[in-house]
Amino acid sequence: MGSENTADVSSHHAGTLLQKIVNVRPQELVVLGWAWLYVLALMAAYYVIRPIRDTMGIEGGVENLQWLFTGTLLVMLAINPPYAALVRKLARVRFITVTYLFFVANLVLFIILLQGASDEQRVWIGRAFFIWVSVFNLFVVSVFWALMVDVFNAEQAKRLFGLISAGATVGAIGGSALASGLARNVEAHWLLSGSALLLLVAVFSVRRLSQLAPQLRSVTSDAGQAEHEARTPIGGPIISGLTHTLRSPYLLGISLYILLYSITSTFLYFQQAAIVRDYFPDRATRTVFFANVDLAVNLLTLLMQLFLTGRFLRRFGVAIAAALLPALSVIGFGVLALLPTVAVLVGVQVLRRVANFALAKPTREVLFTVVSREDKYKAKSVIDTIVYRAGDQAGSWSYAALGALGLGTAGVALAAVPLSILWVVNAVWLGRRQKKMAQEAPAPH
Repeated sequence: MGSENTADVSSHHAGTLLQKIVNVRPQELVVLGWAWLYVLALMAAYYVIRPIRDTMGIEGGVENLQWLFTGTLLVMLAINPPYAALVRKLARVRFITVTYLFFVANLVLFIILLQGASDEQRVWIGRAFFIWVSVFNLFVVSVFWALMVDVFNAEQAKRLFGLISAGATVGAIGGSALASGLARNVEAHWLLSGSALLLLVAVFSVRRLSQLAPQLRSVTSDAGQAEHEARTPIGGPIISGLTHTLRSPYLLGISLYILLYSITSTFLYFQQAAIVRDYFPDRATRTVFFANVDLAVNLLTLLMQLFLTGRFLRRFGVAIAAALLPALSVIGFGVLALLPTVAVLVGVQVLRRVANFALAKPTREVLFTVVSREDKYKAKSVIDTIVYRAGDQAGSWSYAALGALGLGTAGVALAAVPLSILWVVNAVWLGRRQKKMAQEAPAPH
């Protein structure tokens, strides 16, 4: 009896501590736990193979990276219509499962191709793998967050998305640590096998999460509606994601936010790729470097997500939270223009990535909680994939053009400053618009 009382007291204290950190409510705990496992497995799967992608991109030639970004955009354009068709015809748990199993099958194909490939074949396989991972990352993460903004309402999102993002960061840390520890001694195809197994864990989590999600509404009258939504195809035309985005100033505003983030991130990515090519002599060392940078970024991000993200969103609101990353970018690119050194470049890259994962990314997902259910899956997919990769495309070819004009690190950084100022204005408008939409139309659950 004494041990049972002790266990109850310990459980109570743990629950109280969690509630103090993120203000989680009892009926949300189980769903939150499965969301954590889902995104943890998903991000671990990605970060196991991310440094392999970056290494293969460099092996194919830094001067060819813009062509890989072009290929990524073309594949994004090709894959969106079949995905929209799945969303139209299947219940959410089924089309999410089909999407993830498709990527598992792709990983198995790459495992087969990499075994026994010659050096010349490996370069071309590496280019295809770079494009595939760039598509895979955005698609699987977009699908995850589409489910989250469908399951949780706007009020819950502000409280819980920071903690859910922390689950993503824990997965990223695990995947980065695994890649960093094994890259020197384990062939790439074994790491790809681990990624495929983690994706299967994500598939299982999706199914459990979809079954349990209606309990979030168990204290209200619309629990039946939640069950109905989980089992009913979303419907709508296949191209509605694109047409709705083009007709909506709000969705176009989110598109601009993503576009400006992607362009400025691409500038920094190309600079980093050139540095790694010049400073690290072999494939394994480059892979370890990329994995270690990912690990450092994710450890810093985790601390912020656990103790800052939810509090910041609730206290300062969506507008300020969305504007923080653009404001930091104005400062970071300004400093880089004045002091174009390797240390400053890496510092700006790390600062931006931490600010993005810890605050900007959860805030962007809150923006989607006030749109229709169809737009959460279709328009969101278009924005998260095609618009994002269009930004990569604009950034990569702009970087090449600036380089052709003789501009180095300082010149590219200076060109990014006015883009970042525009980004700040866009973020403030989006935050104010989201607040107004949330007040005018109560969340569907």
